Amino acid sequence: MGKIIAVIIVSCLFISKIQAQYSLADKSATEETKTLYQNLAKQARKGFMFGHQDDLAYGIGWRNIDGESDVKKVSGEYPAVFGWDLGHLELDSTKNLDGVPFEKIKAYIQQVHAQGGVNTITWHLRNPVNGKSAWDVDSTVKHILVGGKKYSVYESWLAKVATFLGNLKDKQGKAIPVIFRPFHEHNGSWFWWGKKHCSPDEYKELYQHLVRYMASKNVHNLIYAYSTDYFSDEKDYFERYPNDQFVDILGFDIYHRNAPQSNERFIQDVDRMLNSIENYAQKHHKLTAITETGLEQITEKNWWTDILLKSIGGHKISYVLVWRNGRPDHYYAPYPNQLSAENFKYFIQQPHIFLERKTKTSKLYQKQPIAKKK
Repeated sequence: MGKIIAVIIVSCLFISKIQAQYSLADKSATEETKTLYQNLAKQARKGFMFGHQDDLAYGIGWRNIDGESDVKKVSGEYPAVFGWDLGHLELDSTKNLDGVPFEKIKAYIQQVHAQGGVNTITWHLRNPVNGKSAWDVDSTVKHILVGGKKYSVYESWLAKVATFLGNLKDKQGKAIPVIFRPFHEHNGSWFWWGKKHCSPDEYKELYQHLVRYMASKNVHNLIYAYSTDYFSDEKDYFERYPNDQFVDILGFDIYHRNAPQSNERFIQDVDRMLNSIENYAQKHHKLTAITETGLEQITEKNWWTDILLKSIGGHKISYVLVWRNGRPDHYYAPYPNQLSAENFKYFIQQPHIFLERKTKTSKLYQKQPIAKKK
């Protein structure tokens, strides 16, 4: 009996320690958002969640069919993490840049939350200076910072996003916590917020202002993710880091290209990049994640176990998300009879990989009870 009580006490102290250490960038975050973050920290010690972009919205050979999912058709269950994008919300469009209606995105987010999953959101916003796409690299950032000639345009766009995020509610009317990943892949230069188009200080100010703005609009259901593309070392990764008080998750995007020649290089790069951020994350009580990855068309039969799983190894990450299944020539998750489908089934059977069922059992949105000492 004494041993049981001792185990309970140790478990309670561990939970209390996590709750004290893993605090959010938004100090006014809702209790539900704080709870999710703390539970994600706990779960990352057991394994990582698998995610897929736009999983409920469309897949190979289908679009806008309720309950459909390529991942579920292969595995029998939904992913644990679902990615969505708000690009074109700033234009008052009814659909995002990938043709998914915003009302459907809202409904999908509510569905994912209800089934115990996690939502993560990006925003490929247009260029506020000239109205062109996110990939238009006309000089922009300096003009949309406070006092800039296009700040009023940008602020009006922020207001629309704040309204959308703040209106994500569950059946009880409570705000649904989401991971928000703005201005991602910024150490590359293909987006207007990229490395060659603004200074490190300008990028930091851009990111920090967004976090402050959301708080000023009483949007307190956000967990903020900082997400680079491929980086060479720790210095490269943190060159534009907005500061701990604005970031909750340290992540990066890395795609596997030119397989099979690059197979070993990809494994080594993922391992190296995780090593580069893990030590900092542990010391500063942040979570880590592979925020985007994948091999287009999954041309390697055993990619899931022999490459992705091997690259992650024993690293304690929160989740890994593969990109969308947009077209027959552009997809990153398996579908029935796809080359890697059988290997994916084996991949998800590993005890430290979480899809819908295991994640639901974890009850990420519920506070963990702390037993009283006897």
